[in-house]
Amino acid sequence: MTTQTEERPLLLLVDDDPSIVETLAWAFGPDFEILAAGSRPEALVLLRSGERPIDAALIDLGLPPLPHRPDEGLALVSELLAASPDLHIVVLSGQDAMSSARHARAIGAFEFHPKPSAPPVLRDALLRAVERTRQARARRPDGVKLIGESPAIKALRQQLRRLADSPFPLLLEGESGTGKELAAQALHQTSPRAGKPFVAVNCAAIAPGLIEAALFGHARGAFTGATAARAGFFEEAGDGTLFLDEVGELPLELQPKLLRALENGEYLRVGETSARHASARVVTATNRNLREEVKAGRFRADLYHRLSVLTLTLPPLRTLGDDRFVLLDHYLPRLAAESSLPVFSLDRDARALWGDYGFPGNVRELRNIVLRLLARHAGETVSRAQLAAELDLDTASHATADDFEALQEGFSLDEALRRTERRYIESALALARGSMSQAARLLGINRTTLYGRIGVLGLRMPAGEPRED
Repeated sequence: MTTQTEERPLLLLVDDDPSIVETLAWAFGPDFEILAAGSRPEALVLLRSGERPIDAALIDLGLPPLPHRPDEGLALVSELLAASPDLHIVVLSGQDAMSSARHARAIGAFEFHPKPSAPPVLRDALLRAVERTRQARARRPDGVKLIGESPAIKALRQQLRRLADSPFPLLLEGESGTGKELAAQALHQTSPRAGKPFVAVNCAAIAPGLIEAALFGHARGAFTGATAARAGFFEEAGDGTLFLDEVGELPLELQPKLLRALENGEYLRVGETSARHASARVVTATNRNLREEVKAGRFRADLYHRLSVLTLTLPPLRTLGDDRFVLLDHYLPRLAAESSLPVFSLDRDARALWGDYGFPGNVRELRNIVLRLLARHAGETVSRAQLAAELDLDTASHATADDFEALQEGFSLDEALRRTERRYIESALALARGSMSQAARLLGINRTTLYGRIGVLGLRMPAGEPRED
């Protein structure tokens, strides 16, 4: 139990039944400082307006306006983890328990408890979640490495090395859980900025009304509560790297100010009239389709084009073949050592299932599966049935909505590949400023091949005479 001299961990409690909230708040009061919400929007407001990070969350899946379905609760789990990837969430639900449990774990929930569950059981689960959250936040690896031996991961490492010296913005795209922040850290550590700050900001975790001050800083008295001047994230990043995760969440009215900072380095602290200069390299990430956001009017086209001068898409785990075993071998001994538990092993049938599973939650899901197997089967040989109990087999066995959207009648894989190739060549030509040799080096091909691909794709040559230096 927490002593009076220690800061109690901050718990987010989300349930639409006031009597349950009151009972659990009373039961957890000695051990936690509690933030209570009755709906998904209320929970997100609490997350974004708090002065200290949440250490654990207890989420009821059945939330309004759909209290008899798990949709709102599952969406909230995803949003909380997008805003705070280290947060460990305990899910509580009485609806379709097995299916909901598997889906919640696939998207990153730490533990699942069906209703009714005794408060002491939930309290112990939440204390375990707090311990995991704080361990994750305290962990500071000496170096960042993208784990995997598949061709896609090797290519990603090579692309990050090639782009590390560039001053231009880089947009990282990909599904949730694919490791976009890890890729940004790897880019920073292999760049000339490696000794400078790396500042990571999750745009989805900051209230829209506060994000301008958070990014650019504010003067004393700029708004209610601004009792002292404060530097923003651009200033804190200095000559290093500023990583803006979930950049698609930026309010439209703030986007021109970010565009100005990217184009000429100028920005204003809230409440000041003298421009300051930003020199950090900006790396952004999103799991949204920003091109679709531009079409829908939710994201500025000029900002999108500026952010996507260089673009990398992180591959989902289901496309990486045996990397799922490489990642298992990476995480298992480390997590077992942190937990002071012996490692488990998978029997032949369980390994076959591990190799076939689609991992809809990507690397984040894989890591959480390892944690759960350690908690239940440390030192044992895990069977196929025991492993299946931890997997979201219903979701993983179906194609995603994006897959169906892409593969409509008229889809052409050749044309999709040509569009991707054209985009990379155009970016390389722009970065090389007319030097065909430099553009070819950026693309990892020889100059003759580059000339050939430009002709095949019907691209315009750089303005003026192309240089061969």
